[in-house]
Amino acid sequence: MLRPVSASSRATLTLALAAGAALGAAFPASATVGYFSHGYGVQAKGIAGAAIAYPKDSIAIAANPAGAAFLGDRFDIGVEVFSPDRGATIAGNGAGPDQHYDGSDTEFFAIPELGYIRQVSDTLSLGVAVYGNGGMNTDYGTNPFGRFGAQGAAGVNLEQLIVSPTIAYEFLPGHAVGASLNVSYQRFEAKGIGLFAGFSQDPAHVSNQGVDDAFGYGFRIGYLGDITPWLSIGLNYQTKTWSQEFEKYRGLFADQGDFDIPAHYGLGVTLKAPYGLDLTGEVQRIEYSGVGAVGNPVNSLFQGVPLGADNGPGFGWDDVTVFRLGANYRVNGNWQVRGGWAYVTDPIPADQTFLNTLAPGVVQHHFTLGATWNSDGGLELSAYGLYAPKVRVDGENSIPPGFAGGNANIDLSEIAVGVAVGYKFGSR
Repeated sequence: MLRPVSASSRATLTLALAAGAALGAAFPASATVGYFSHGYGVQAKGIAGAAIAYPKDSIAIAANPAGAAFLGDRFDIGVEVFSPDRGATIAGNGAGPDQHYDGSDTEFFAIPELGYIRQVSDTLSLGVAVYGNGGMNTDYGTNPFGRFGAQGAAGVNLEQLIVSPTIAYEFLPGHAVGASLNVSYQRFEAKGIGLFAGFSQDPAHVSNQGVDDAFGYGFRIGYLGDITPWLSIGLNYQTKTWSQEFEKYRGLFADQGDFDIPAHYGLGVTLKAPYGLDLTGEVQRIEYSGVGAVGNPVNSLFQGVPLGADNGPGFGWDDVTVFRLGANYRVNGNWQVRGGWAYVTDPIPADQTFLNTLAPGVVQHHFTLGATWNSDGGLELSAYGLYAPKVRVDGENSIPPGFAGGNANIDLSEIAVGVAVGYKFGSR
């Protein structure tokens, strides 16, 4: 049976879409799983991002759109304060002495997100999520490429915003499928890497061109089902998000500025244990190698293939596998506490660290804690914290002889805290 859409629900949906448009104007960068976010929604982030088989709020449809079928009518809005500590060391290089460079002149980033779900019938739900897919920022006051002739401060800033209108259908009791259209907005800027213009097919569009932006689209599908009363399984698949080219940086990125968002997919399992304890885990695969600007090795650059060319040099990232484990404990009718751990394989090979001083997305372990308080009237308040200890990747013959050899060693650690407000308009 179709349910009428109330005035308050229409107003909330309008607010969600308007806020999504506003966020698109100024969305900050983050990086924990390569350059993806470690999770979507403050409650999911408290269990290390595990949401494929365990949706807790409306933003979880960013992980699995089928989750919208089981969350009722609700609205969520949250913000995360994210602080990465990134840096690089040039060692054994003939152009100058060993030196460490701090890439964290910009220390803090505020990352908002929101979601809304409306159950329009007993089996059909609609929703929208607005969130930061990820990004990368480095900001070197002292340029690590200065010894090679680069001028000024150096760094890059990549930001990715996704707006995901979603539909979910419960085709059998406890079993649902869902689909989302992902509308992407990306921004990018590079500075202080003008020395690479001499290696580009378009030298005027490599560095210091200001902020460029690009829109794109892709699709996400998912399944979520109760296999038994105590066991649930979730599956998701997201296509590559096909994006416009970064015209201002068509001399930097392979294929004349092409920068799609990689495809990824995953499997999640949730065990509803006794005494209010839920255990969830998942495995995810992100196909960074499917995007030339990210996945193509840089080696061809020093073999005569210019930056920006068809199938040209990139950052040399490998595909990654992410493992997540989380536990959520319902203390009583008003309180839940949670914790989680995630591990991601290293995307950056040791021989690809030179260019990746600009994008050292190498953290691997993530440790999280979180909690939610809910009122009897449907209000929820949630918070979480994350710590990702420092990982250093030492280069192996990563600086070519033309730049006097040696190695670039890159490192990254992260901390983050987040808060969110949710409201349930009704229950199933």
